[in-house]
Amino acid sequence: MKFKLIIVLTQDDLTDTAISAARAKGATGSTVITSARGEGLKPTKTFLGLSVAGQRDMILLLVEAHHSRLILESIAEACGFESDPGSGMAFQIDIEDAIGLSSQITAIKQEIDKEDL
Repeated sequence: MKFKLIIVLTQDDLTDTAISAARAKGATGSTVITSARGEGLKPTKTFLGLSVAGQRDMILLLVEAHHSRLILESIAEACGFESDPGSGMAFQIDIEDAIGLSSQITAIKQEIDKEDL
C-alpha cells in the first residue's frame, strides 16, 4: 500500500475544519503541531519586536495514495485556501516507507472494499 503525507499549514481556528474535511474523505488520523510560525507573500507586522500574526498550526496526515488528492482538495475547499489569501496552504509528498500503521491499513482496506462493491 502506498502513502502520501499531506502537510497543512493553517490558522489555528481552521485546524478542526481541516481535520474534519480530511476525515470525511478517508483520512484515518492526524498529528497537529501548534504554534508554528510562517510568513507569506507580505511580511507580518510587528509591535515592539513582537509578531502580531495569529498562531498557525501544522497538520500532518498520512493517507493512502489513491485518496490523497481528494483529501487535499477537500481541505483546501473547507478552509478557503484559494478564496481567502492568508488562510493557509496544503501540499502532499510521497512516502517511501512507513511502520506502525497496522490498524489504519485494516480500516483503509475495508473502506476500499466498500467502494469496490
